[in-house]
Amino acid sequence: MTWTAPEVEVADEPFLGPERPMLEAWLDRHRATFLQNCAGLTGDQLAEASTPPSNLSLLGLIRHLADVERMWFRVRLAGQDVQPRHTAPGTRDGAFDNLDPSRAETEYADLVTEMAEARAAAATRDLEDTFVHARWGEMSVRCSTST
Repeated sequence: MTWTAPEVEVADEPFLGPERPMLEAWLDRHRATFLQNCAGLTGDQLAEASTPPSNLSLLGLIRHLADVERMWFRVRLAGQDVQPRHTAPGTRDGAFDNLDPSRAETEYADLVTEMAEARAAAATRDLEDTFVHARWGEMSVRCSTST
């Protein structure tokens, strides 16, 4: 049996209410919208480059976003000592290189796990808190929750 990415429901975001739940709901909507775009696709379809010779693919984006969730929320916000999954420090984004369609289910599950870990890491910080980004300097937690 060939694995296909599961269907995902995209919840409506709130337009009124306290700021934090609204920011979190908007971010979760963006996460779910991406996953919804993967729904029903096999590993081979997810790994297919959108417009060769570019190596942009949904599977590459799955891997890239797993690193984005990990680095923005777990490392920068929560100060956890974890490394990117697909890119060596100081190198360009490696998430789009050496894709293995047979690992699509695992890569997808890794992204969903990183999303949950990111939510937990963000919950440890107040919106008023700041952190230092190596490239852009001091940033607000609000900025990272809307990224």
